Amino acid sequence: MFDVIRIPAFKDNYIWLLHNGAAAAVVDPGDARPVLDVLRRERLSLTTILVTHHHADHQGGVSDLLAHHAAEVFGPAAESIAGITRPLRGGETIRIAACDDDFQVVAVPGHTLGHVAYYGAGCLFCGDTLFAGGCGRLFEGSAAQMAESLARLAALPDETAVYCAHEYTQANLRFALAVEPGNRRLQNRAAEVAAARARGAATVPSTIAIEKATNPFLRCREPEVLASTQRRAPEARDEVAVFGALREWKNAF
Repeated sequence: MFDVIRIPAFKDNYIWLLHNGAAAAVVDPGDARPVLDVLRRERLSLTTILVTHHHADHQGGVSDLLAHHAAEVFGPAAESIAGITRPLRGGETIRIAACDDDFQVVAVPGHTLGHVAYYGAGCLFCGDTLFAGGCGRLFEGSAAQMAESLARLAALPDETAVYCAHEYTQANLRFALAVEPGNRRLQNRAAEVAAARARGAATVPSTIAIEKATNPFLRCREPEVLASTQRRAPEARDEVAVFGALREWKNAF
């Protein structure tokens, strides 16, 4: 099994570094500097870069990392990302030498059209598709695409560790409580997250089980989520329409 190191970047990004021995892989390196610092400190050699989508805070550090390490770069074929050597469309199985493990590539369009996630060894690296307590904005894709992508991730085993790319959990749960105030597990999670943030602790990774129990974007069929959303958007009847209305509500929350 490999170790995962959380590398904070920018205001609220997380870059994930995976290693088993001296070789390392990094997920969504928007900034090279903190990654290079950890590689030096841990005496690791970067062999693999995994990119989920083209936004600069996820791939802006790739060129600088390649100037220091001869790494293979995996990323979405449908998006313009400099340095990719292994373009991916979803459905592939890739071997990550730094982890000595296979990962499945999952197509998850919605936040961007070519967005991919990486799933292996009980871990999901999902970029800006699924967040702890929320989901990404629909910058390029449709509500139907994002709802399908989230359903694909929700179908993974409950114990799957969810490594998303931002520390948005507390704000996401404030919105979740507005949508589903009667959810006792959500109430407890919000209290735990508030305590963690008060002491400066991270709230990621989550798990698929926790998200299915508390994340409104995975709970569009639940009666209270449905009722809360339809009070704002009475025309939202099917699951995709409810999801889209919920996402619009969150945008303005």
